[in-house]
Parts: sequence; C-alpha cells; structure tokens
Amino acid sequence: MQQDQGPAEAGQQAERSEADLRTGVPGAAWARWRVPLGYPVGIACIVLAHPTLTSIAIGSAVALLGLAVRAAAAGHLRRAKGIADTGPYARTRNPLYFGSALLALGFLVAAHSLVPALLLGAYFAVFYPTVMRREEAELRWNYGTAFEDYAKRVPLFLPKLGSTGGAGKTQFSFAQYVRNREYNAAIGMALIMAFLSVMAIWRR
Repeated sequence: MQQDQGPAEAGQQAERSEADLRTGVPGAAWARWRVPLGYPVGIACIVLAHPTLTSIAIGSAVALLGLAVRAAAAGHLRRAKGIADTGPYARTRNPLYFGSALLALGFLVAAHSLVPALLLGAYFAVFYPTVMRREEAELRWNYGTAFEDYAKRVPLFLPKLGSTGGAGKTQFSFAQYVRNREYNAAIGMALIMAFLSVMAIWRR
C-alpha cells in the first residue's frame, strides 16, 4: 500500500516528474525495477558460474579496485548538500556506477562463464544508462547552470585522466563513508567471492 505523502514529498515528486517530462527520461516507475530484478539476475549468475581459484584471484583484484572507487565516492558524497565535485566526482559524474561496473567485471572474471556475462551485460545495458540520465535530469532541475558547468568539465561515466583543475575543497570522510553504508558493498562482494571459492573447490 502506498503511503500518504506530505506537502514536501509531493512537491519533490512533482518536480522530478516534470524534469522527466522535460527531458524525455523514463521516470521512477521504470527505474525502480533495477533493484528487484537485480536479485534474480545475480542469483542466476552465481548458479551458472564455473569459477576456478585462478579466476577468483584475478576477479577479486578487479573487484577490489571497484570497491576502492565506490569507497572514495561514498566518502565525498554528501546527499542534499549540493553537487559533489571532489575526489572521484572530479573525474566522473558517476563514480559509484563506475565502481559498480568494476565490481560486476570482477565478478564475471571470477565466475569464468559466458552466460553470466551475457545476463549481467544485458542488465547493465538496460538499466544503468536510463538511471544515470534520470538522475542527471533531477540534478539539472535542482541546480541548473551549476550542474551544466560541472557536466561540461567532467565526463558522464568513464573517468578523465590528468589534472582535475582542483575543483572543490571537500576531503574524503570515513564518517561519511559509514553514513552512506558503503561497507555493505564490501561485505556483499566478500560473501560472493567466498561462495564462488567454495564452488571452485567443490568442483575440483
């Protein structure tokens, strides 16, 4: 059952809906399927995996890089405090999603199977471009020219190399990392790699 909305929540939803209409980006009804469908896709990928200890070692190294990117982003992300443009946000507008892509790549290397690669690749291709465009529509609606200037400096997804121009002064905060509960990603990936290791040893 949908809960009643207060004036603030209703106003925010109306603003987001108008932003979606202005940009032609699918709204919340489409984007919220990303998480519910992610669970069965993830389970299927694990069940269909054929890991080896070597593939797990290589995949874990890639996943650690993804965790580092996400951790750095979470330590700079202060929700509802304006546009995050420091740390990894000075190199890509979506460091959390870039880190997630590295996590997925690490898992696929560890899984050592074509079918999970096709499933996970299709999942990312269907949902993540749409989700990023929708979130950017909200940021444009909320911050206007400030976000436009940021978008001109920083690429959407793939990080830029070289100097970041010294944008922003905010430093990494471990307390912010904890508040954003990014440690859940590390715990989840550790459990997945442990399960794949059991599969690899069992099938030897």
